[in-house]
Parts: sequence; C-alpha cells; structure tokens
Amino acid sequence: MAHLLMVESWVGSMSRLLPRAIRESGHEFTFLTRDLHHYLRSAPEGTAHPLLGARHVITADTNDIDALLPEVERLHAALGFDGVLTSCDYYLPTVARVAGHLGLPGPGPEAVENACRKDATRRVLADAGLPQPRFAVHEEWADLARAAGEIGYPLVVKPVDLCAGMYVRRVDDEAQLAAAVRDLGDFPVNARGQRRAPVVLLEELLDGPEVSVETVSHAGAVQVVGVTDKSIGGAPAFIETGHMFPAALTPADTEAAEHTALGALKALGLTDGVVAHTEIKLTSAGPRVVEVNPRPAGNRITELVRHVTGIDLAAAFVEVALGRTPDLRRTDTGLRSAAIGFLVPHTAGTLEALDGRELHDATGVLELQLAEPGKTVKAAGSNNEYLGHVMAGDAEGPGARDRVEALLAALRAGLVIR
Repeated sequence: MAHLLMVESWVGSMSRLLPRAIRESGHEFTFLTRDLHHYLRSAPEGTAHPLLGARHVITADTNDIDALLPEVERLHAALGFDGVLTSCDYYLPTVARVAGHLGLPGPGPEAVENACRKDATRRVLADAGLPQPRFAVHEEWADLARAAGEIGYPLVVKPVDLCAGMYVRRVDDEAQLAAAVRDLGDFPVNARGQRRAPVVLLEELLDGPEVSVETVSHAGAVQVVGVTDKSIGGAPAFIETGHMFPAALTPADTEAAEHTALGALKALGLTDGVVAHTEIKLTSAGPRVVEVNPRPAGNRITELVRHVTGIDLAAAFVEVALGRTPDLRRTDTGLRSAAIGFLVPHTAGTLEALDGRELHDATGVLELQLAEPGKTVKAAGSNNEYLGHVMAGDAEGPGARDRVEALLAALRAGLVIR
C-alpha cells in the first residue's frame, strides 16, 4: 500500500474519480487544502465529499509555496509519502515543486509551470519550431491594440492562467478586443484566491475541428492512449459542448494529431510522470497546438476512454505519480465509441423544469446527470455553467455522438428556464 499526498483538487468529476482510483489500487491518501469548506459546499446533500475519505485531512496555505515546502517536509517526516498529486490545474506547479523538494517522482517543476502558463507554452513551442497559431503577449492596451492589428482580426483573447475556457473570447474588431480585455481585468484573482498575471494572450483564430490527444508519460517514454474529438458552442466564447472517443478521423489526421502532441510534450519536457491532455486544431494548413494540459482530461473524457478501451487514466495518473509503470493494456469492453454531450444554458433565470427520467433506459445510455429544478442559472460563458450531461456508447462503430445529440435534443425540448 502506498501513501499519496493530494494537494487540493477540482470539485467536479475528477474529485470523485481520483479517490476511487487510489482506493481501488489499494493505496491511501492524505488530503491537504487551504479551505476545507470549498469541498464541503460541493458535496451532494446528505453525503460526504469523496475527498474526505482521506486517511488524514490537513489544512495549510497551499497558495504560499515558501511556507508550504517546510510544512510538507514536516508532514513527510511524520507520515511518509510515496507520491504527490493534484487534479486542480492551479496547483499542478505547486505539486511539482513539492515532489521535487521531497525527492518524490514527478515531472520537472519548470516543465509543469511552462505548460500551465499559456504564454510560456507558446514561447517554448515557438523556440522548438512546433506548429501553433501566431500570437502575442502584452499587458498594456496600446501594445495589445497594435499586436491585434499585426495578427489580424478575427482573433482569440485568452488569459494566460485560467482554466475551463474562462474569459477565452473571439473578437472581431478593436471595440470587442477592448471589452474582452476590460472583462479580464475585472477578474484579478482566480477561484482559489491566487492573484492572476495581468498579461493578455492574443492568438490567431484557427479554422478546422479541435481534438485532444490523451497520453501517459513514464520513464522518458510517452504512450498515446487515443484521440478525442470536441464540439464547441457559445460564441463568442469557446464552450465545450461535447466529446467522442475515439475521434472519427482519417488515419492521416489521427497520426498528424498524435505526432504534433508528442512533439509538444517533448519540447516542454513532459516525458515522465504525466498523464496529459493536449489540444490540437486540425487546420487547413495542418495541425496546430492549442494547449498542453499536464493532467488527465476533464469533462469525463477519462470515462469515455475507460468505457471504450478499459484503460483507467485516473489509475494511470496515480501510478505514474508513484513512479510506477501504469497498466495501459486494452480490453474488449463491447463498445467501439463513447460520447458525452453537455446541456449548455443560453439564458439566465431559474431552472423550472428539466426531466430526463425517460432517457435512463434509452439504448446505449451510460450516464445521465441533470441539475435539479430551482437552480439559479446564468447564460454559459465557460465550461463551468452546464446544467447536466448525457453519455452514451455504441457497440458497432462511431455512432455514439449521433446518439448523444438525439438524447440532448429530447432534454432541450423539456427544458424551462424562467
């Protein structure tokens, strides 16, 4: 039995999948957080949050790395950790620093920090000659306006250090750029109390579909598990409305996406102790790197992978955090594709009706999770405002997405927001 230190977590699906993977692997974990109430608030009524099943729950200022390192050193001396991990993007660099400080397995801190900062990722990939959009990074308005004109509208405005598509916007002219920059400036501290970098990333707007490449890195070798597709909505925002695994691509496009992702991971130095989710645009000019995320995919993509291949990426994440070889053997699950679709609200108000009871028994349904009536709803501006999701599989081929779209249409027909 190994003992892991988990430093913070998301409160979504990975906050449940990761504790399960640790438990089913025969291990245990100590949970370290600066705000226990953040997790208590996210637990379903009448239940305990899965993270509270930890061997120990300890509070410390996880936002102060200088104070945290001696604290975890004392904890390590008393409790003995075999690995350290997190499922929260905002603490991935912290975990890499902690692992290095304690002499535990994990990727290099600089590699993780570069991957978690979108501007740093762009610079590293540019130096390595990797294909990516034209970009510029500035703080002052005059510099941003000039750079936008040089890149050319339409373009994409991004924060360099937020997640879930927050404040990522398409802008078509200088007035829209100014509004996007103002909105971003009004959000100086993230949801975990960390002060944000004030710089803004501008990128060329890319054409073509977006996919993600799911990989596992261990002992200097990176193994591709597969490629997932993505549907986007909510313009001018870029909201993920659904995914299917495996992506319905030609062999040439699959190979191009995988090759590009592997190049990005190598350039960043993420070749050991990482389960990664690398986003690629398949443009008319060839593949382009969108983002490199040094953690398992969110939005239940890991579950799509598990339903089709039998590979548990959450369990692989645990094993590489311990410096162990992960089990990536495929099994015949009976499914050839699995897809998920999200119910995205386009208006604000109160959820009055959303009934999906008749869909539970629909052919191929794997999961159905819906918000309860009475929920306060706001129009979605990121991946944080979903009203639920439906997941379905197909035993014959790549038909899971069509099945999910039909199920979502039935849900939308009964959706009432007032």
